[in-house]
Amino acid sequence: MTQYETVIGLEVHAELKTRSKIFCHSTTEFGGEPNTHVCPVCLGLPGVLPVVNKTVVEYAIRAALALNCRIANFSKFDRKNYYYPDMPKNYQISQYDLPIAEHGHLNIEINGETRKIGITRLHMEEDTGKLVHQGNIITTPFSLVDYNRAGVPLIEIVSEPDMRSPEEAYEYLNKLKAIILYTGVSDCKMEEGSLRCDANVSVRPAGSTGFGTKTEIKNMNSFKALQKALTYEVERQIEVLEEGGRIVQETRTWDEGKGITLSMRSKEYAHDYRYLPDPDLVPMVIDREWVEEIKRSLPELPDERQERYVREYGLPAYDAMVLTNTRELADYFEDCVRAYPNPKTVSNWVMGDLSRLLNAGGVDINNCPIKPGQLSELLQLIEKGTISGKIAKAVFEEMFATGKAAEAIVKEKGLVQISDEGAITAIVEEVIANNPKSVEDFRAGKDRALGFLVGQVMKASKGKANPELVNRLLKERL
Repeated sequence: MTQYETVIGLEVHAELKTRSKIFCHSTTEFGGEPNTHVCPVCLGLPGVLPVVNKTVVEYAIRAALALNCRIANFSKFDRKNYYYPDMPKNYQISQYDLPIAEHGHLNIEINGETRKIGITRLHMEEDTGKLVHQGNIITTPFSLVDYNRAGVPLIEIVSEPDMRSPEEAYEYLNKLKAIILYTGVSDCKMEEGSLRCDANVSVRPAGSTGFGTKTEIKNMNSFKALQKALTYEVERQIEVLEEGGRIVQETRTWDEGKGITLSMRSKEYAHDYRYLPDPDLVPMVIDREWVEEIKRSLPELPDERQERYVREYGLPAYDAMVLTNTRELADYFEDCVRAYPNPKTVSNWVMGDLSRLLNAGGVDINNCPIKPGQLSELLQLIEKGTISGKIAKAVFEEMFATGKAAEAIVKEKGLVQISDEGAITAIVEEVIANNPKSVEDFRAGKDRALGFLVGQVMKASKGKANPELVNRLLKERL
């Protein structure tokens, strides 16, 4: 493996979150009965004309600016001619030589090093329909066509071949998804096909500057699956070359069950698509003031927010990176900090217990049953000494399960921490009297004996004794 270098470039398709399709008024709503979200335009019927959805252009510019792209002054749509059963017009409206944006980049972190990944272009196009395959080898196989998705607006983001490992590709996709989500132009729901990826991969001798023959892995809708597919394909290509073979430029698919890539067809070139300017859509002159207006409306993006968390909140870089991974999680964190201004404590709870419960329950942060104000109230109860940190974790679990406030749960279950020195002293003296062997061990220098005695006091108090008082009073008595 060290004798070869991997070269990876990614083409990412993101469905835009507009209410209507790119060239007609049909809804973009996901699902629905087959062929109900259609009209004569997206069905490609004779005599109809497409009209550009202005919001699609705005969203494309918005995403492109967030990815540091240059917005074109002049852009046009083209017809990409090829036959597929799910393409009702037998061509796809896309952009070829004059896309809406070019020459962008984003930064990723790999092993503590920042890597700049170039973005060649971002262009707009329409999505295709969907084939539903029926039958099997015993019955006659056939396919049904659902055109609901035909005409849903897409942006395609094409990277430079700057990634040198499947791990870098994985990080690039995570960062790209986070940026797109921050802009609000797509929901990036991979399970609904809102975010899909094609990967171009090749290998070359280490130290070489030329490119090897590439293969394309098509229609990946899982970041983990893409990483595994790239790892396999790199190993496959190296094995072919080591055996004296030749890499064929082709499109391949990933078989998740077998853990291998399989050949689909020879790779198409641009001239195979016979691009031509779409005669039904006029070219677009992009107003620069409109671009500036869109730029001013962009939210604080992940990198900027991460830097601010380190600078203003004093958080470690890792905490800042995790908390800013999604806009919603970052907003939740900041709402908590406003109510309880101790950023590191809030960060520990959000990244730890809250994330654990969200992941275990498959719950999105937007539907989190514990609101920022409720988490802040729990942290205030710990700070006041009303409950211990250990009790707080049990209360937190109950809050997540029921949505109740921390104070209400504490009162209902009688969980108020015992901070009365006299009451704790009585328990401490009883524990010391009942555990002479542990007392002897502690006095003989065995520090672990203290932990045992603390545990016995906490057990006797049903976890309600103030741990700091317990430790101090035990040490004094011992």
